[in-house]
Amino acid sequence: MTINCKGQLIDLSSPKVMGILNITPDSFYDGGKHKNASDILTHVETMLSEGATFIDVGAYSSRPNADFVSEDEELKRITPIIELILNSFPDTLLSIDTFRSKVATQAVNMGAAIINDISAGLLDENMLPTIAQLRVPYIMMHMRGTPQNMQQFTKYDHLVQDILSYFSERMSNAKALGIIDVIIDPGFGFSKTLEQNYELLNHLERFKITEKPILVGVSRKSMIYKQLRITPQEALNGTSVLNTVALQKGAHILRVHDVKEAMESIRLLEALNN
Repeated sequence: MTINCKGQLIDLSSPKVMGILNITPDSFYDGGKHKNASDILTHVETMLSEGATFIDVGAYSSRPNADFVSEDEELKRITPIIELILNSFPDTLLSIDTFRSKVATQAVNMGAAIINDISAGLLDENMLPTIAQLRVPYIMMHMRGTPQNMQQFTKYDHLVQDILSYFSERMSNAKALGIIDVIIDPGFGFSKTLEQNYELLNHLERFKITEKPILVGVSRKSMIYKQLRITPQEALNGTSVLNTVALQKGAHILRVHDVKEAMESIRLLEALNN
């Protein structure tokens, strides 16, 4: 199973790690942590050295009840960061966390390799046609509503089947436009209760039926720290446990704040399986 990033085939038969770089002031874990060029480059260099295949950059916090950010403000935040990273580390495979087609276009034109869309094209009708034109891998996540109201939409008839139906419809639309490299993200923490997150993880292997790479992002999320009654800052051990479960159930990409520990989970499981 491979995806084509800027002419480079990435083999996902061995799981990969996507390191998170939040440049939002209100991210639930690291908001405002990386405030200047030096801090950003140091963090990116560390993640790459620890084994990250991708770096995911987001300028719009998608945590529950996040503040709305205008398109102009998102562009103002993210374009200097893309330029900064690619000037210093030109081979970096940058993933851009955005649901806006205009941001996606500008980012890819600047050298970004992947678009990571929390809405799977449902918050911008131009997103799927834009991805088809840009010809880059596209991560489509499951979410209902918007980051501001998504936790009002947690009622499902059959959780896993409903999410699979959602992906079937979104993948069909993408395929009709000629989008080839699609990655699916079940959307842990998005439009789901605490209990639903664990039900989803428990049945993650069912998403293999899509025949698409599966991305899992549980890093330091509330499904860990609320369950354990701790803070996000204390949730690294819990993150490693759930990342390991996700890998055992078929995850191809782990989206994480802590690259070193995610890589250790991958290496130990590979040693066990071999």
